[in-house]
Amino acid sequence: MDKRNRMIAIGLIGVGCLMIFGRWLGFFSIVALLFLLLGIYRTTSGKVKQGYKLLGVGAVLLMLDHLLLVLGICLISLGMFFVKSRRMQRRGGFMQKQSFSSRFDWDLSPWVMRSLSAWHVLGEADIDLSLAMAEDPETVMLFQGIFGDTDIHLSEDYGVEIEAFVLFGSIEFGSHRDTGMLNRLNWKSANYDSCAQKVKFNISYLMGDLDVRAD
Repeated sequence: MDKRNRMIAIGLIGVGCLMIFGRWLGFFSIVALLFLLLGIYRTTSGKVKQGYKLLGVGAVLLMLDHLLLVLGICLISLGMFFVKSRRMQRRGGFMQKQSFSSRFDWDLSPWVMRSLSAWHVLGEADIDLSLAMAEDPETVMLFQGIFGDTDIHLSEDYGVEIEAFVLFGSIEFGSHRDTGMLNRLNWKSANYDSCAQKVKFNISYLMGDLDVRAD
């Protein structure tokens, strides 16, 4: 998408938001939307870090002006998380965590990998599968929330399946990177069906960054 088409798309999004939410918009809401639109433009232009900062400022302003709306979005996301966790975690004994902020540093030393369902408003996960020690033949890891930053380092020792969705932000897989809105990734490693140890990732964030790397 060239610069002109990108500006047209962002303009249409802005007009649509004004038409839908115009009656509830005050000064802070308009400023917040401007920051959000500028953040989307920066991320689609390749200036990802700057775009995230602008998106963050816009989200904070929107939160201050529409606290009930933000709480409603969080509750909807949490409810969807419980439904998805129940559907995906078919074995007992998995961990389930809900918190405002969480961090998983699984890239520093060997770690025990168990099935996990985690929801958070702010979350960060660094996962190195080459250091993982799986307890079960199949592990399911569900990460969902509002803001998230996830890095996954793949290993040939595991068959891996990834299903990811980021509404605003970016998904990078190897040398390919998608930024902007409505980013999706559906991928399964070539050795998935034949591998004795399998890992399924399901990642969903309203605003986030997913980086998947191979050896």
